Amino acid sequence: MEFPRNYAGLHVPEPTARPGSSPDFSYLTISPAGSVDKPEVDCKASDIREHAYTLIRVLNDKGDAVGPWDPHLPVDLLKRGLRAMMLTQAFDNRMVKAQRQGKTSFYMKCSGEEAVAVAAAMALAPDDMCFPTYRQQGLLIARDWPLIEMMNQIYSNSGDRLKGRQMPVFYSSRQAGFFSISGNLGTQYSQAVGWAMGAALDNDHRIASAWIGDGATAEGDFHHALTFASVYNAPVVLNVVNNQWAISSFAGIAGAERTTFAARGIGFGIPALRVDGNDFLAVYSVTLWAAERARRLLGPTLIELVTYRADGHSTSDDPSKYRPVSEATHWPLGDPIDRLSTHLDTLGALDRHEQEAMAESLEKQVREAGRISEQYGTLSQGSRPPTSSMFDDVYKELPEHLALQRSQAGH
Repeated sequence: MEFPRNYAGLHVPEPTARPGSSPDFSYLTISPAGSVDKPEVDCKASDIREHAYTLIRVLNDKGDAVGPWDPHLPVDLLKRGLRAMMLTQAFDNRMVKAQRQGKTSFYMKCSGEEAVAVAAAMALAPDDMCFPTYRQQGLLIARDWPLIEMMNQIYSNSGDRLKGRQMPVFYSSRQAGFFSISGNLGTQYSQAVGWAMGAALDNDHRIASAWIGDGATAEGDFHHALTFASVYNAPVVLNVVNNQWAISSFAGIAGAERTTFAARGIGFGIPALRVDGNDFLAVYSVTLWAAERARRLLGPTLIELVTYRADGHSTSDDPSKYRPVSEATHWPLGDPIDRLSTHLDTLGALDRHEQEAMAESLEKQVREAGRISEQYGTLSQGSRPPTSSMFDDVYKELPEHLALQRSQAGH
């Protein structure tokens, strides 16, 4: 028997605003700063179910740190955090200009998301292993990885340690505990859980931390990783960066209309938290809590960081084609740099003139790094890694057929 087709019940998620309309963030429920309790680190997922649906915040609208999640950080650490976020912003701006000048083919900014990586890097131990996606350059910057090395990789020039084998911004640094970025979304979750399981077997004191975008939670790797992390009690922190947009698809396409991304951890028996991703203190505190759980071998934690991608997905993207031009200015959780700056100002630890001087110094630092890096070459001029290097670093001993190909290529 044939049944008539009826698609009336099919639901295709749509964002609350499109180009030409007014920004609308009414779907976002914002908990008052300081209102969410802080559980013990040895809790079970079922004990803190509501934490997957609320929003942990420390900084209130006046810039004061309030509530049980306040980490009570010293001023020098707060200033280091602000400096690292501002340096990340200055680096981003410089690299976008370089891309527009034809010096590299591609770049991805993390505008509006600086606290996600910087605060986490400062809460983790320096030798913990990070498995990032492509908008966590703040991890490297907070860990003082040389800007010149990052620029060389972006330019794929003769100074590129990766020899031009990775896309621009797909960094890799074993020394900085920064696992190679992959363009295949979701892979870092499975890799992080596997690495954490191996560390536990080796009685290694280090833990793993991974980041994934909201859209990539729809990939199989996400669910595979949560299964293994839960079953084997892996010492890992799993971060979902919900910045509202996956390229031109808003978060509802990945399920944000139905529930929170943090709620997915509950079904796997993993304690899950939602945090204001633009609140440096909240991100630091939640990451520190999750890291302590992992370090004490109490198992994994899933963290949803609610933030906003203030700029385009990449230099190849034009967000005005799919969202209101002014949407970023209406984001209700503000800007992470401005919010931490306001907090320092309320403490009497940093005024406007000091911040302006800091910004000028950081821009000068980025310009100098750019001058040195460009001496090694850019996309449009200068030297490149030799073509013979394509045969390096894959096999310990070069197979006969590749040795033949290298010889035929004249190397």
